[in-house]
Amino acid sequence: MSQYVFKLPDLGEGTVQAEIVGWRVKPGDTVAEDDVVVEVMTEKAAVEVPAPVAGRVVSTTGEPGDMVPVGAPLLVLETEPRAQAAAAAPAALPATPAAAAPAAAPLRAATSGNGAGGAPEAPAVIAARASRVATSPAIRRRAHEAGVDLTQLAGSGPSGRIVAKDLDAYLARGAERAAVPLRTAPRAVTPARPAPRTAAATEEIKVIGLRRLIAQRMSEAKRNIPHFAYVEELDITELEALRRHLNGKLERGSPGLTYLPFLGLALVRVLRDFPQCNAHYDAERGVIVRYAAVHLGVATQTPDGLKVPVVRDAGERSLWELAAEIRRVSEAARTNKATREELSGSTITITSLGKLGGIASTPIINAPEVAIVGVNRSIERPVVRDGAIAIRLTMNLSSSFDHRFVDGYDAAAMIQALKECLEHPATIFIGS
Repeated sequence: MSQYVFKLPDLGEGTVQAEIVGWRVKPGDTVAEDDVVVEVMTEKAAVEVPAPVAGRVVSTTGEPGDMVPVGAPLLVLETEPRAQAAAAAPAALPATPAAAAPAAAPLRAATSGNGAGGAPEAPAVIAARASRVATSPAIRRRAHEAGVDLTQLAGSGPSGRIVAKDLDAYLARGAERAAVPLRTAPRAVTPARPAPRTAAATEEIKVIGLRRLIAQRMSEAKRNIPHFAYVEELDITELEALRRHLNGKLERGSPGLTYLPFLGLALVRVLRDFPQCNAHYDAERGVIVRYAAVHLGVATQTPDGLKVPVVRDAGERSLWELAAEIRRVSEAARTNKATREELSGSTITITSLGKLGGIASTPIINAPEVAIVGVNRSIERPVVRDGAIAIRLTMNLSSSFDHRFVDGYDAAAMIQALKECLEHPATIFIGS
């Protein structure tokens, strides 16, 4: 037996270090070649790192949250001499991008909403071996935590891929087997009382992985971008009537229209007159890049944090096409199936808190963009129309602009134009 020191490989795109998110193995575990041993986070993506050789884990280096430089030791494996010889050539080379040990394919894009939509994901610099179980990183993590061997599951997804319902069913069957009722009378045992929680009790949660990246980029956006916030009230009675009418024509069970596709199409129309709001600020070159096409970012809450999937060329799509694409990219982000292209390159972002929308909000700009627009909760309220009180459905638009490049007057004028489109929804579909 001999020992093989596995070092953090080059993960591509100029990465010089990575953060340990979580170990999948511990000293004493036996791993096969290509088994995932650790999950790390670069500035651009979360990555699963597989073992280059089979062996027994002797030791690991670093805890979740620690930053590890490329080329630094990650873990030590006790291997057979034959495996050691097979891995010796790449291991003996200098720790340069061309000579580093192989890296893993991206686990998921680490792009987060409101400050990370334009960040590209690290490339897939290692191809997954055909023998690996096909599933998502989130399911792989759940299985590891539950002590489930994924090779024992039959996948119901495409090409036998294990999906969430497969793991849920397997865990449910295990729970049923464990829940065997006692046939004998229970002994009179006084249960131990849990220690009472005191008012001074605390819980420390380490900020690592995607949550750390979100925190970093949110801080950068607020620190570097002078936000100009603008809130406007809309009368969306006519828009809601149109939405209900169109949804009423759908087949039973089909997903209905939300306000977001109407907002997206209205934005496309309005931005023709306000191109300075459909732009990126390239800080390194000191230039504003205005876009002719509207690539619509959709801030999406996911189990891993806020991400911004992108609807490309929103202006080339019909209302139904835009609605379907918003649903598709949002679901892809929530299930960690979104590609690098689907999580980068937005030119303006829309956001919604749904039923939790509140009265108003101050969304944080999704750098390097210069504007973001959000919808709040709709509510019926009495308003004065033509000298009489009427009950109308109202909703606020909350927006933020980069005040360095969008003047307050232009920001207000853009939102007023957007208000006119949404209050008279027929104008959204009338060509200029």
